[in-house]
Amino acid sequence: MNTQTPSAAGRLPFTLGGALAGFRACVPVALGVAVYGVLYGLLARQKGLSLVEAQSMSLLVFAGASQLIALDLWSRDLPVVSLIATTFIVNLRHVLMGAALSPQLLRLSPGRAFGSLFFMTDESWALTLARYADDRRRGLVSDGAFLIGAGIAVYVFWNLSTALGHVLVRGLDDPARYGLDFAFTAVFTALLVGLRPRRSDALPLIVATGAALLTARLCPGKWYILAGALAGGLTAALSHAPVASEPEIR
Repeated sequence: MNTQTPSAAGRLPFTLGGALAGFRACVPVALGVAVYGVLYGLLARQKGLSLVEAQSMSLLVFAGASQLIALDLWSRDLPVVSLIATTFIVNLRHVLMGAALSPQLLRLSPGRAFGSLFFMTDESWALTLARYADDRRRGLVSDGAFLIGAGIAVYVFWNLSTALGHVLVRGLDDPARYGLDFAFTAVFTALLVGLRPRRSDALPLIVATGAALLTARLCPGKWYILAGALAGGLTAALSHAPVASEPEIR
């Protein structure tokens, strides 16, 4: 990492070293992602998708939740409108995720910023946000390539595990029996702990959780994801809580 004083107007460095640091930091989390990558590959085969079709989705779409939702809706008479609407709702959270990283993304060239965003996942986003916050506390200039490096780690493990699940895994007619469906929850819980939330984050977290649970109970589909994200984000924005030197929740 570069140790010069941060400059709000200048470009962030974007180096191979920063990308490698992001890749290394994300490997432990990417191993967890690989668990439900195997699950996706297995379910894709059970739904009748060929290896090329399943792998193409992982290579070009690269969105775990959306891919699993697509498989859930997959049928001979594919409900295209429902599929597009559902995945759009699920992925609206990326608008908020991108906004959280905008102070750094706006200091990159458009090519670097949009290239990084293609590889942005929940996992790489959380690790990058934590790294940027840590750099800010220490008075360091963040390397803008950290995000793309972390995202590439997830991309590699996601695609390898897709192939593994499709080709090698047999005999798991009900993956939930073996706890594989818990992989999503386990990974996101680890990310939340890794972000080391401050005391001021408690209220937005509570509001987001309550809004998501209430929406899941009242509304069909995946609206609870958007509801939780918006409720938590608005609560944090309206609370005007200070972000510096605040005690972390232990």
